[in-house]
Amino acid sequence: MKIIVDANIVFSAILNTNGKIGDLLINSKKHFYFIAPVFLRTEIKKHYSRLSKISGLSLDQIQEAEFQIYKYISFISEEQINISTWLIAEKLVAEIDPNDIQYVAFSKHFKCKIWSGDKALIKGLAKKDFTNFITTDELFKLRKQ
Repeated sequence: MKIIVDANIVFSAILNTNGKIGDLLINSKKHFYFIAPVFLRTEIKKHYSRLSKISGLSLDQIQEAEFQIYKYISFISEEQINISTWLIAEKLVAEIDPNDIQYVAFSKHFKCKIWSGDKALIKGLAKKDFTNFITTDELFKLRKQ
């Protein structure tokens, strides 16, 4: 099963690689194929200082955790998504969070769900009949089956 991983999931996994989200990313290769837009790497790098402040980890420790997490995610270039899909995604996220356009475009293009903890995004898109999300708990249940 293909799953799109968004930045807040990776952020959480970096903060605690031994936590529930880290466990899912690292130990689910037989069950899920995690993908993300290349942009996610840039987004995480912008938050290194915040990650360090929250976790108390050094930059080297954050980068090591990031490296460990990224081994389980396939990064795909946004250029593979056609313009019409980008336009649909843009309309959907415009009033919610334009920074999440990549995840919605990937979901539309690859016909798979987004794994996100962004409640505002999930609720905002649900109002527009876009409900292509999966929760951490749902992934755990699927992995157990």
